[in-house]
Amino acid sequence: MPQTDDDMDAVAVRTWCSLALEALGREREAIDAINVYPVADGDTGTNLYLTVESAAQAVEAVFAAHETGATAPVAADVVRAMAHGALIGARGNSGTILAQLLRGMAGVLAVGHDADHLRRALAVAAEAARQAVAHPVEGTVLTVATAAAEAAARTGHDAGTAAVARAAYEGARTALEATPGQLAVLGRAGVVDAGGRGLVTVLAALVEAVCGQAPERTHVAVPALPVPDDCVADEAEGGPAFEVIYLLEATDEAVDRLRTRLDRLGDSLVVVGGDGLWNVHVHVDDAGAAVEAGVEAGRPYRIRITHFGVDRVHPHTEPVQRAVVVVVPGDGLRGLCKEAGATTVLARPGEPPASGELVDAIRRAHAREVVLLPNDAELRHTAAAAAEQARAESVRVALIPTRAAVQGIAALAVHEPDRSFDEDVVAMTAAAGATRYAELAVAERQSWTMAGICQAGDILGLIDGDVAVIGEDVPQTARDVLDRMLAAGGELVTLVLGEDVPDSLADALEQHVREGYLAVDTVVYRGGHQSAPLLIGVE
Repeated sequence: MPQTDDDMDAVAVRTWCSLALEALGREREAIDAINVYPVADGDTGTNLYLTVESAAQAVEAVFAAHETGATAPVAADVVRAMAHGALIGARGNSGTILAQLLRGMAGVLAVGHDADHLRRALAVAAEAARQAVAHPVEGTVLTVATAAAEAAARTGHDAGTAAVARAAYEGARTALEATPGQLAVLGRAGVVDAGGRGLVTVLAALVEAVCGQAPERTHVAVPALPVPDDCVADEAEGGPAFEVIYLLEATDEAVDRLRTRLDRLGDSLVVVGGDGLWNVHVHVDDAGAAVEAGVEAGRPYRIRITHFGVDRVHPHTEPVQRAVVVVVPGDGLRGLCKEAGATTVLARPGEPPASGELVDAIRRAHAREVVLLPNDAELRHTAAAAAEQARAESVRVALIPTRAAVQGIAALAVHEPDRSFDEDVVAMTAAAGATRYAELAVAERQSWTMAGICQAGDILGLIDGDVAVIGEDVPQTARDVLDRMLAAGGELVTLVLGEDVPDSLADALEQHVREGYLAVDTVVYRGGHQSAPLLIGVE
């Protein structure tokens, strides 16, 4: 919903955050592909996605806290939550800088959220980001942020928030296109700055949030061939071996001393935050010394150390060769998948897992090779970001884009850890792809669907994600869905019953299949507490 030209309220901020996360999910791989500065480690898009994902979670928490109350969230609370979430979840150099940009904007937008405040917010954000970087370099996200602020400042006093947002986006886009001429490593690689490209994506989401229409998408410059080693020789060759990131509780004075010490230890130093909480990012050869400096300054936690270009295994545990990590919608299937040897992540109704949970599950699996089954189309970007993060930790991850739990069950059924990784992934992918999926749901309101108009309380039968059947009760709707699915053939029907669904329904559906479809077997599982009363798979 577009906002009025003189206001950017709580809903607009929430929409901005959500759209930015969605856009970064779409563009994550493309941004990763052009990441050659300051280290060509191909993770800028992933880091930006993870940073905004943390921001989005914080924003949703604010709205959730108001769901049962009489008051709605105010813009100040939402924009502060967005900035705080980005701060505590910031990843990598670009993610840390983006967190500071959002923090700078929040300080102004929490006071007012009209066009004038948006202009000032962009200016304060650009300046705060430059101050957070120990040695600012032109041709990076800092240049793009400054250009966005300057373009916004040139808008007339009668311009509304929409015009200011558009001007900032256009200014950033123009500056991004010029970055290869400002930074030699970008020019040699034939790409624009990856962090700057991410910021343009975030600003495009801002335009869509306040205008109701996204600006025209721009092409991301990706090299046609892998970037040769000499393209990053100046910046990467002989550079520090470790990236160190941690949150730090410390005073302003202690952080000033920390900056000086870390600047001597390494490079790519970015320290963002304030009011006692900071996010510290630095590249060093002595990771222990960087952490010790944090201990002397205050209380560091959530410490992450990445060794550039060196294969690693999980500490304290001898890794197995291969594991499967699967997202499940209920406790029943969780037990089933655990019995099959999989590591599980529970997706509670209305609470899809974040990428951090998926990464933690991959780590818990303690395997050199991992097959990841998200079992939900909405988790594709989250799962992709988690897989990329795990790969950065030297785990070989194959993401099979399963869209439903029954597809995950089918893939897990053919999993054989003794065959080669590639052969196993091919077999599991084929099994998942050969499984059509359906679920029953209860309509919450009157609405148009692919099957016609439904009323609140109707039972909806969704096949492959689209409403195909509208019914009055669960048993008949389930039979109609099965008939439609089996009309195209099938050998095995999988039924996953929700917590409140009686066993008699499974018995009736088994009989329906047995009587109407020869040589089709049926298997029934209890899914436990899951959002859908019935999940159906046909192989």
